[in-house]
Amino acid sequence: MTNTTLQRPLNNTHPTTNQIRLRRFSWRQTAFVSARYLAILLVVILLIFPFVWMLLSSFKNQIDITTSDNLLSFTPTLRNYQNVFEQHNYLQYLLNSFIVAAVSTQLSLILGLPAAYGIARFRFGWLGIVLLTARIIPGITFLIPWYIVFGKIGLLGTYWALILSHMLVGLPFIVWIMIPFFESLPRELEEAALIDGSSVFKAFFHIALPLSVPGMIASGIISFIFSWNNFMFSLVLAGDDTRTLPIAIFNFISYSSVDWGGLMAAAVVITVPVLIITLFVQRYIVDGLTAGATKG
Repeated sequence: MTNTTLQRPLNNTHPTTNQIRLRRFSWRQTAFVSARYLAILLVVILLIFPFVWMLLSSFKNQIDITTSDNLLSFTPTLRNYQNVFEQHNYLQYLLNSFIVAAVSTQLSLILGLPAAYGIARFRFGWLGIVLLTARIIPGITFLIPWYIVFGKIGLLGTYWALILSHMLVGLPFIVWIMIPFFESLPRELEEAALIDGSSVFKAFFHIALPLSVPGMIASGIISFIFSWNNFMFSLVLAGDDTRTLPIAIFNFISYSSVDWGGLMAAAVVITVPVLIITLFVQRYIVDGLTAGATKG
């Protein structure tokens, strides 16, 4: 009697339980990735749309701006930019903004870097509390005292009034950014320099500062952007010859009407320089802001 053996087919057409789970996981992962990219695209559109609308409006005339039918179909014109630079002397306002932002940022770095290093290395907690308080208090709180003081010493309406007032926010911000950055630097390098006969100041200038360049760039650029966009201090403390770009934009707003084309062109002039700077140094900004988080 011969025994017959039943052989199973080599190609099993029915998926196993693990294959079913793997397919479900793959489908869920694909759906999650698609939803994430869709959310990112939506956020990007919401962030970019105001700038695109402002840029397009700067090339329109008053009628095209106030009419919703001509959102994309319009005849471009450069009259708004000619009005900005020829009739309202925006080159002078641009120069004023650059002088105030650059000088206030440089002075804030000169004073803020040693302060941040001292707080990080020597635990000057009281100084950190003072700077944190200045950071938390709204800037408008200091506006009237600044106005009275600058008026009495003859600085009202000058560059120095704007520079010192902008440092009120820029300096604490730079210290706040640089404290964790200095804390993340290895102490062994500075201790080795001190053992070799170097002073604390030489260790700071020759070791700590070169290693903290990304943090310096990040805090300096953000402080520069704040000063460039500041409106409140410039509105009260600036004079006719020291007005900055955010204040000069009021030239297109009158009691009875608003020159929307000139207003949009002026807004583009204010935004584009900072946008270009940020695009070129964004890597340093990210490195500087995340350097303190890698400690340990």
